[in-house]
Amino acid sequence: MQNELQELRDIWAHWDEGTKQLFYQSYGDIAYLLDMKVDKHLFRVMAQFWNSAYNCFTFREVDLVPTVVEYTSLLRCPKVQVRKAYAKVTTRIQQKGDSKCIPWENLRDLVLTHPDERKRVDIFALSIYGLVIFPKALRHVDKAVTDLFDHLEKGITLVPVILAETFRSLSKCQKAGEGRFIGCAQLLLVWFHGHFWKVNKVSYWVFSESYSPLKEEAAMQRRDDISKKKWMKILQNLKEGHIEWRTFWMVPDEILYRCGYHYKKKVQELSDAWKQTHWMKRLAVSSMVTPEYNGWFRKRDNDNIPRPSLEDTRPAEEQLQVAPSELEIIKQDFEKKSFELGKKIEQLEEEKMHLKLDVEVQKSEAKKEIREDKNKANFWERKFREAQARNEDLEKSLSERRNERSELRARVAELEKSLHQYRICNTAMELRASLSKVEELKAPL
Repeated sequence: MQNELQELRDIWAHWDEGTKQLFYQSYGDIAYLLDMKVDKHLFRVMAQFWNSAYNCFTFREVDLVPTVVEYTSLLRCPKVQVRKAYAKVTTRIQQKGDSKCIPWENLRDLVLTHPDERKRVDIFALSIYGLVIFPKALRHVDKAVTDLFDHLEKGITLVPVILAETFRSLSKCQKAGEGRFIGCAQLLLVWFHGHFWKVNKVSYWVFSESYSPLKEEAAMQRRDDISKKKWMKILQNLKEGHIEWRTFWMVPDEILYRCGYHYKKKVQELSDAWKQTHWMKRLAVSSMVTPEYNGWFRKRDNDNIPRPSLEDTRPAEEQLQVAPSELEIIKQDFEKKSFELGKKIEQLEEEKMHLKLDVEVQKSEAKKEIREDKNKANFWERKFREAQARNEDLEKSLSERRNERSELRARVAELEKSLHQYRICNTAMELRASLSKVEELKAPL
């Protein structure tokens, strides 16, 4: 079966994103089943815990069975409108044992060569249903699977058929103690892991419409080296505390937000009622089952179910802990070194930030000092210009004073000359006057 699964994976890998989206819209997430690994040891041990009398798994005092709602959530089955993909391959039906089948090679050739993209998508989905979900014969698709597509065309989900075939095949294998399981082992193991291992953290993607449980499960790493004997010990010692009654991918998708016309008033009344405090005289806490169920549970036939083992009482989580491979060790060392390097980078970034702040502070202080020095330079330059202007004014005044002094000297010289001439003139006049007086005195004599 691995060859045809690999061929299906290769075809899927070569499809473009548009074709894949068309497939998702028509058939949900069944393509992720191609990437699921089946733990054969776990599956064979699980089959031994199947109670064919009550069609459920019995793990000590716990009964659990896959439901239609759970499988529908896993497959994310839409209301599809199939275009009878098998219409052109019915002429190539062959007899395989007691069933009429279609060879996988014929379907593969149609998927690779058909000119209609929608037909290729439909035939690819038919191949997954026939080779993975209902694997009747190796490298062949049972004709009954093609008939089931009539139900898909009418908008009827195939999940009940998948569960019925799973229960029928488990009961057959359990009663015979051997045999080939004809059902979807991948889905059953995903359901099993979703219920029996506690989930500490739920990704917020669970609440997204695009979240795919099968996609996450296909990418999850699980141990594949646990022996059948070890699985038997683990399941024999399962306790109710190990069970996750509601899987993390089962998120309610409906919310009550309106109750008739006066829904706000009713919601307020409900809120007020919840806020009230009520007293009780006695509170009894016990298992949430009826006495009739307890009586039926004790009387029922469970002889075919393996009993608890006391050989290995280690916790299931410890026994299922993944042993790291050499590649995982290298990866962990790389991640550790990357984490340390990231810390150093953060430290360097912090130091760089501090240095940047110091540089900014020093730069600011330098700018301040430069600004102060510039202001001082401008001040003294202004003072110098004022002094220079005053000096120029003084020199101008001095020059003017010198000119005035020269003019005064010239005038003094002129005045002295005039005074000298005046004195000479006055002296001559005085001499004439004296001579006149002398002549006048001489006259009487």
